[in-house]
Amino acid sequence: MVHIRLADPTSDGVRQLVQAHFAHSETAGPAESNHTMDAQGLAGPDMRFWAVYNDSGPVGCGALKTLPDGTAEVKSVHVLSSERGKGLAREIMNHLANLARAEGVSALVLETGAAHLGEYDAARKLYEALGYAYCGPIYGYEADPNSAFMRLDLNPKA
Repeated sequence: MVHIRLADPTSDGVRQLVQAHFAHSETAGPAESNHTMDAQGLAGPDMRFWAVYNDSGPVGCGALKTLPDGTAEVKSVHVLSSERGKGLAREIMNHLANLARAEGVSALVLETGAAHLGEYDAARKLYEALGYAYCGPIYGYEADPNSAFMRLDLNPKA
């Protein structure tokens, strides 16, 4: 059984998970297009960070960054390679969406690697399955051929 709870990304046990995510992102695309935050960044203002724990410790994570336009950016969703294929990334994404929806956030937005960066194929496929739609650059970003931007509207349909 897994548990998702707020965590400090700079704490000893969780920092290793964040570093694994950061290391993966550094090799997945060009440096100028890498928007991955380190542990200090994930502990910064307007950030909330959750870790997924199983019996052996933290195995996944995800964060939300509050944006001034009423949306929240999904950041640093990562599952250790040894734990992939168990639906944990989907659990993290659903957890983040449920929290944001309950808090009245209008939409979740994210930046991920573009289609020609094969490292992000599984992530984009998951986001698409969860109802995210491709959109233009999100708050704080500029157009980048190595980035794909996505949005999930959280407002109930009338």
